[in-house]
Formats: sequence, C-alpha cells, structure tokens
Amino acid sequence: MESSHLPSLGLDGQVALVTGASRGIGEGLCEALAAAGATVAVTARRLDDAEAVAARIEAAGGAASAHSLDVTDIESIGSAVAEVVASYGRLDVLVANAGLGANLPALEVTEEHWDLMMDVNLKGLFFTAQACAPHMIEQGAGRVIAMSSQASLVGIPDHVAYSSSKGGVNQMVRVLALEWGPLGVTVNGVAPTFIYTPGTAERLDEPTFLASVVERIPVGHVGQIKDVAGAVIYLASEAGAMVNGSILTVDGGWTAQ
Repeated sequence: MESSHLPSLGLDGQVALVTGASRGIGEGLCEALAAAGATVAVTARRLDDAEAVAARIEAAGGAASAHSLDVTDIESIGSAVAEVVASYGRLDVLVANAGLGANLPALEVTEEHWDLMMDVNLKGLFFTAQACAPHMIEQGAGRVIAMSSQASLVGIPDHVAYSSSKGGVNQMVRVLALEWGPLGVTVNGVAPTFIYTPGTAERLDEPTFLASVVERIPVGHVGQIKDVAGAVIYLASEAGAMVNGSILTVDGGWTAQ
C-alpha cells in the first residue's frame, strides 16, 4: 500500500558524515545509518581508527569509507568534507558527534580545560557544520544533527565547562535552523542522558553511582547506543523533515522533572 501519509525512515541513496566515529556512540551511529541504507563517511582523528569501523560496516553488508578529521583543526575539517564530496558527489547528513566530557568541580577548572571543552564540543562542531552546509545548500536539501546532552538543559554538578559547551550547542542549533532551514537544510540536536558505552562502563558499573543516576531517570534505566541512534535516524530521514531547530531529548524523562 502506498500513501503520502506513511513516513519513511529509510536513508537509501543518502551520504552521511559522522564525526568522532571511532568508538562508542559514534561507531554505533555509523552502523545504524548504514543499516538504514546510507553510505557512511566514518571520520576520526586517526585514520586507522576510522578504517576499522568502516571495514566492520562493509563486512556487515553496508557501505562506508574512512576519512581523517580533527574537529580542532579547521583545515582538517575542510579537507575531510571536500574528500567526502569528491568521492560521492553529494553530502546529505552531518552527524556532529565528536565531543569530550569530564567531571571537574568549578573551582578546579583551568583555562586549558575550559578551552579544550569549547574547542571540541562547540567550536569544532560549528566549523564542521559550516564546512558541510554549502554542499547541502547547493543541492537544496540536507540534515545537520548536533550531539548535545541533557547536561545542556539541567544543572549537573562538576560539569560546568561541559554543560556550558553543550548549552552553546543548543543555541547554535536554533540559529543555524533559522538561517539554513529556508535553504533546505534542517538543523537539530540530540540530547542524551547517561548512555552505557565502553567509555562510560567504568562509572556505570559502579553500583552506587549507577543508582544515583537511575533514580533521576523515570523509565528506570540508563540509555543504550541504539536509543541515540533511533533519534538520529529519525532526524536524518524523511520522517523528520518538518523538525527544525529542536533539541530532541533521549533521557528517559530526566529533564521533565
């Protein structure tokens, strides 16, 4: 049955670039995008890390390529984006996932720590989006999906630099949505709660810490990578075409309290 009222979550024919894709959520997003039909440009600072992820995707029957991209290096960003566009002739989706997190009381935050958080989480994200957007605008369509955090919406102790950088991401999303939406490019953010990954396992496997997190999440458990991937696929697909300038929380209700 065919109907104009039936949304599609497929990404066949789309080219998606993912930053910070060598492990954890980034790697999982690449796998999910490929499973949805996209050709995935896997990017990471170390090319061999990106190549390992791309190889796993191709071994599973997906389409992927590997590219070196350091979000703290503007020249690196431009080179990687140009390489992807030269390879495929188009760029449809940017998933700006590269980011850093740290737990540090405000009185212990150094200038170096602050600058690193901003350079990766905010500045790097902006200039990656800026490099990708002209190609999307030229083709009249595109999706920019920025990885934010629930820490951008509620206060979490010991996260002042991280939360500030992610709060900036949210405002960036809103402004870019206003500028680029009329040109065919939607811009949205995804704000996850604590997601169980190899990187968060050490903390989340500690029963006391896990209990302190779960008591704040109404659904009663932390998230999984597939929960974040579901939000990204939705925003990247035709089903999310009318969503622009939004921050989609994937937090089990934490920020509803």
